[in-house]
Parts: sequence; structure tokens; C-alpha cells
Amino acid sequence: MKLSFYLLLVFSVSLSAQNVPKVDFVSAISELRINSDQKSIAGKVTYIFEVKSAMDTIKIDAINMDFQNIKINNKKVNFKNSGKELQLFEGYKKGKNKLTFDYAATPKQTLYFVSEGDGKQIWTQGQGKYTSHWLPSFDDENEKVIFNTSITFHKDFQVISNGVLAQKSVKDSMATWSYKMPHPMSSYLVMLAIGKYEKKTDFTQSGTSLEFYVAPEDTRKFEPTYRYSKQIFDFFEKEIGVKYPWKIYRQIPVKDFLYAGMENTTSTLFAQDFVVDSIGFNDRTYVNVNAHELAHQWFGDMVTAKAGQHHWLQEGFATYYALLAEKDIFGEDYFNWELYEIAERLIAASKSDTIPILNSKASSLTFYQKGAWALHYLQDKIGYKVFQQAVKNYLLKYQFKNVDTDEFLAEIDKISDFDTQKFKRDWLESAVFQTEDVLAILNKSPFIRAYFEVSELKEMTFEQKKLTYTHLLKGNGFYPLKEEIIYQLQSIPYEEKKEILRLAMQSGDFKTRQAIAKTLKTIPEDFKSEYLTLFEDSSYITREIALNKYWSEFPEERILVLEKSKNWVGLNDKNLRVLWLTLALATPNYELENKPHYYDELLDYAKPVYESNLRQNAISKLLFLDKNDQNTLKYLVNALVSHRWQFVKFARENVRNLLKSEIHRKFFQDMLEQLPEAEKNQLNRLLQEKK
Repeated sequence: MKLSFYLLLVFSVSLSAQNVPKVDFVSAISELRINSDQKSIAGKVTYIFEVKSAMDTIKIDAINMDFQNIKINNKKVNFKNSGKELQLFEGYKKGKNKLTFDYAATPKQTLYFVSEGDGKQIWTQGQGKYTSHWLPSFDDENEKVIFNTSITFHKDFQVISNGVLAQKSVKDSMATWSYKMPHPMSSYLVMLAIGKYEKKTDFTQSGTSLEFYVAPEDTRKFEPTYRYSKQIFDFFEKEIGVKYPWKIYRQIPVKDFLYAGMENTTSTLFAQDFVVDSIGFNDRTYVNVNAHELAHQWFGDMVTAKAGQHHWLQEGFATYYALLAEKDIFGEDYFNWELYEIAERLIAASKSDTIPILNSKASSLTFYQKGAWALHYLQDKIGYKVFQQAVKNYLLKYQFKNVDTDEFLAEIDKISDFDTQKFKRDWLESAVFQTEDVLAILNKSPFIRAYFEVSELKEMTFEQKKLTYTHLLKGNGFYPLKEEIIYQLQSIPYEEKKEILRLAMQSGDFKTRQAIAKTLKTIPEDFKSEYLTLFEDSSYITREIALNKYWSEFPEERILVLEKSKNWVGLNDKNLRVLWLTLALATPNYELENKPHYYDELLDYAKPVYESNLRQNAISKLLFLDKNDQNTLKYLVNALVSHRWQFVKFARENVRNLLKSEIHRKFFQDMLEQLPEAEKNQLNRLLQEKK
């Protein structure tokens, strides 16, 4: 029997004064229902607000919502629904007022329904101004709100929202979760996540509760996924100097999330891709995202930028403090290497990316990574202690408020003689990346100086640098030094470099060995045994490269390597399993009786019940095997209606490429009438494009 669950949410909200301080929304109670079959939401909302001075219109942001029974002070009033706002213009008086209304919506974004049955998940993504697609709220980040949320849903699911879980009660098949927030926040940080999860709880040194969630099938991945979480939290409280303000912190992975993570107050959502085992940790660690989203609880959630041009106060700070957390975990060399790589990206981008930090249209690279470098430069110039004190003062002064760049810089001016206006001109208002200043700071690191020295070896003959290579590979230097050697070896004939390669393979460092797997164009006969040891490395990416290359180069040993890798699965996109199925199907005379099963398994991974990263991997491999397979083309078209823009882009590019062939154009044209309306519309648009 197909079940349709209805979700009852009760939001009790206290709102601070709006941007125009003529009205102050004090509280709101919202009783909401989610229909997971119809992907819709409806409910009754009661607001208490105070009118402080005469005003013409009160506005609540509400995208494509239907409203009924609107009353102010228990009397029905006229209103205007623009499709973007609920506008109220009568019935209220100076002082305290009560507003009630019923609303319904079928959001096209922000509230997402993923998968079905036990794997069903419902989650939100409200940044930048999108919460108003599912909850009447305020797009203006300056409107700070306290949300207290009670949610009733089927007891077999976990229901999570912002704040402390004050109470949970169970009645028959339903349960009610009641969450309370201690302080106000902007509406874009309101979150909801529903799914089947297992939970573990830990406590920080200061006593804050940490909650970690994973899907029931991922319980063995708790430790590697959340490795260092407590250390990061304790480090931030000490480094920032301001106690975590929200009482509880939880992290919840969701399927097909739009980004790496989102810093919803008290309750970060992050991509399922980062749920890994101990080997996957080496390939796709959550540590940086973990630290970045936690840093936002101070920089963004507690203190929020007044407008888009000050967005670096959130993203630049979160990026920088995540790097500081990684330095605490992995050491100075790791930290400086990250700063160097960021600088390389910024230098390369500066040729075309000409919008400065203090511009709402700046790129993510600018807001995040140039913002982080600006802060590192600032700390270097004013000194660690002064920087730390200024940040602490800034946070305490503006906690639960909105800020701009000048207000942050003013806190530096109070305790330092540093020229913040020149800093602002050079780093924040200029699009030029301050390469000279950056190199001066990087060169303070002995490791970075050593790396620059290794980089300069590329200009020397192999004989001139062979001894240096040997010395470095035998040493305990940080892995980029050894990795750089491997990259420099690419153009050297194998017979000359084989001793160095063998020495590098003995290093035990998976990054160095992976560099060999990536750069070795062909596998020499006398290097096969060493190369096969890559199959045992603690990296699913290394194993994928090695399997693919070895299978391709030695047809006579294909069955050997297929048997060796038969039970591999890999990361969340099943990179090893999908590759193995592809190679098994492409290997003549290999398990002929099982090939139909292998094809069915590979095709199954292309279905909408799976996450898009796995589906994309499977579809890519199926197209490699047979571009005329109409089973594959059907799932490729379905990808056009995914909520993940990355998957949609993949599908569009592949469909467009296939449409260059008249055979495929006919396949797609014949398919049109059998498709659901949404898929039909998307495919038809591509068919109508000019050839």
C-alpha cells in the first residue's frame, strides 16, 4: 500500500524590527502540512506585530502562494497577493496587532523531495533569499527572526529543524518534534530536514551538544565522516574567543544536495558525497566543509552582512577560519600549501575575473578565497593577538545583528595603527590580486620555500637533479614536494627515471603514488608488478585510475584484474563498481552468462531512485558502451528535470552532442510522446535549437 505522509509543522516565531522601523513583528505561530506525494505545503500562520508609526503597507515575502482567511485583529481585511509578496494595507493600528492567514504553495525550489519509501528525504535550501518559496518570511537578511518549531510527522522518520529539541512526543504512528531557538537569525537560515537517520551525540569542552546523523546503511561511516568534528569546535571557541551562541550543533547529510554544505543555524546540511569510510576519507574528506559551515555559525549566522557587497564578511571569514582549523589538525605545512594553491587559483583567475570583493556581483572565488587571503594578510600585518582581539570585539558588539565592512574595520582601528583604508582600497575595492604581498607572506614558510626550490628544478637536466630527487623522496618532506618531482618526471624517458619511480612507489604516501598513476602514460613491462600494488592503496581514486589503465594496456590480463577488483565499490558514486561493470561488459568472453546481470545492474544505477552523481557516472559509462542504447537515452532525458543544476548541465551537453547525429535525433523525436510533460518540454526545447 502506498503511504502518503502529511507533515504538521508549528512555527512559533519572534521577529525583530523590519528594515523600515515602523513595524516590529514580534511573534508568529505557523501550523504547516507537507504533502510528500503532491510536493506541496499548506498551513495557518498567526503573527503578532507592533506598529510603531504610521505606514501604508506591511509586506511579507511569499513566492507563488495562495492566501485565504486573512484577518487582522480578528477581522477580515482586504489584501494584495502580488505573487511575490503578501501586502497588507488596512485593519492594523498603532501598537500591538494580530495577523492570521491560511496559505498553500507548491514550491518549484527551496523545498526538495528526494527519493521514495524508506529512502525518502525532504529538505530545504534557503540561501540567498529563497525561504519565502515555502514559508511566508523575509528575504531581507537584515530581518532577524527567532523560530520555535513544532513538527508532527510519521514516527519512523527523523524530523530536524533549527534550535534545541525541547520535546518529542509520540502518539500512535505519529511523533511531534518541538524545537526552540535562543536567538534571532535571518530567514534564509531556516531549515527543515526529514529522513531516516541514525544519530550519535558528543559534547564539546564547553558542554555544547554535537549531533551527527547518517543514513541507517552508513553507520560504519560515522567516525571517518565526522573525524575531527569535536576538535574543530573546541578550536573555534578558543581561537575566536566567543562561545558558540546557539546551544546545540548538528550535521545532517542529504541526498542530491545543491552544494557542499549549508550553514543553517544550529543545523548544517551537507552533501551525502562526504559520507565516507576510512579509505574514502583520503579521497573526499568532509573536514574543510565541516569547519567552513561551523565557522558560519559565528560569521554569517550570528553576525550577518547587511548587503551582498559585504558577503565576504561571511564567506571570506568562514573560508579563512576553516583553513585555521585545518592548520590545527594537519599542521603548518598543510595550511601554507592550501594558501599557496588558493593564491595560484586567484592569480590565474585575475586575468578575467575583474570584479572586486566589495561588489555584490563578485565571484564565489573572490568572496571566499580572496576574502580569506585578505584576512590572512590582515592578520600578518597587525599581528595574531591584535587580529584575534579585533575579531572578538567585532562579534560581541554586533552579535545577532547585521554589519558592513567599515564596521569590521573600525574594530581594527580601535586597537591598531594599521592603515585599514589602504587595506580596503588594495584588497577589497581593487580587483587586482596583491601577488607581491602574498609571495612575501608565503616565503616565510620553510616548506613553501622548499617547494619553490623544487619547482625550479624543472629547468635543469635530469642528471643534474637526479640526486636531489633521490634525497627528497627518501626524506620526510610534505607530500607536494614529492608530488612535484613526479610531475617533473613526465617528460623523462622511462629507462632514465625508473629508479626514481621505484623509490617514489616505496614512499608509502598515497598522494605520491597517485601522482605516478595519473602521470605514467604507459606501464612498462618491468614496472607491472610495482604498478599492480596501486590496487591495494588506501584511495578509491588511485584504484580507479590503476584498474582502468592496466585493463586498457594489457588485454591478456583483463580477466586477472577483473577478478582482483570484483568486489570493489568505492565512493558514493560507486566509482569502482561502475567502472568494474563497464570493463566486465567490455571484456570479450568474460562471464558471458553474467553479462545480462551486469548490464541490468549498471542500467539500474542510472534510474532516478539513485543520487545524481551515481546516475551520471552510470549514464556516462553506458553511453561509452553503446550510444544507441535507448534504455540509456531515456534516463539521460530524465536527468534534464533534476533539481541539481550540475546534473542538468551534464544531460543537456550530452543530448546536444547526440542530436548532431540524425539517428539519435530520430530516437529522441520518437521518444517525445511517451515522456512525462516536464521531460517532454525540456527535450523539445533542445530539439528546437538550431543545429
